[in-house]
Amino acid sequence: MAQQANLEATTRTQTGKGAARSLRRQGKIPGVIYGHDRAAEPVVVDTSALKKMLVGISAGTTVFDVVVDGRPAVKALIRELQRDSVRPGEILHLDLYEVRADETVTLSIPIHLVGIPDGVRNFGGVLDHVLRELEIEVLPADIPEHVELDVTNLAIGHSLFVRDLKVEKAEILNDPDTPVCTVVAPRAEEAPAPVEEVAAPAEPELIRKPKPEGEGEGEAEPKA
Repeated sequence: MAQQANLEATTRTQTGKGAARSLRRQGKIPGVIYGHDRAAEPVVVDTSALKKMLVGISAGTTVFDVVVDGRPAVKALIRELQRDSVRPGEILHLDLYEVRADETVTLSIPIHLVGIPDGVRNFGGVLDHVLRELEIEVLPADIPEHVELDVTNLAIGHSLFVRDLKVEKAEILNDPDTPVCTVVAPRAEEAPAPVEEVAAPAEPELIRKPKPEGEGEGEAEPKA
């Protein structure tokens, strides 16, 4: 089941890139909370508090108790954590989605493959994990952190599909015939192409024109 966490936020009055940069310099992260027919509300959270809370939990499937300006807590999920492309550890923006206990939500959960396939273990095949997240519809209290799929008996050339996955108390939204993983045969090593021996160039034949008989004979020695 999804883990629980708490997060405090305050209303954010200034918006725009300049204001967001200023907040980040102050150790704050700009964000927004929306959902359940509520207008999007700009908020700001403490950077260190958010990073500490995210340690050891699955951010995408964790239900938060969010308190904004001291008002009664609401349940929410993280819809997006925008991170710096150069420094992935730095969070630039946070999107929170309010949920209700009696209303289903749509989200994606990770697919974890369990075991070593027979085709890999005994025949040198390669496991190709095609689909890594599963989209489901579920009540907030029943959100799983991930779904597991046993691949131990998977042979070379065989696949497992979405229809092979089971998630308790949730409806799977992906096409049942979508492949999740397959074991492919190892690539055959290509033999090196034979090197053709290049014959050494033949010595050029020296052709001399034969002199007529008597030519050059009896010529007088040049005088000193």
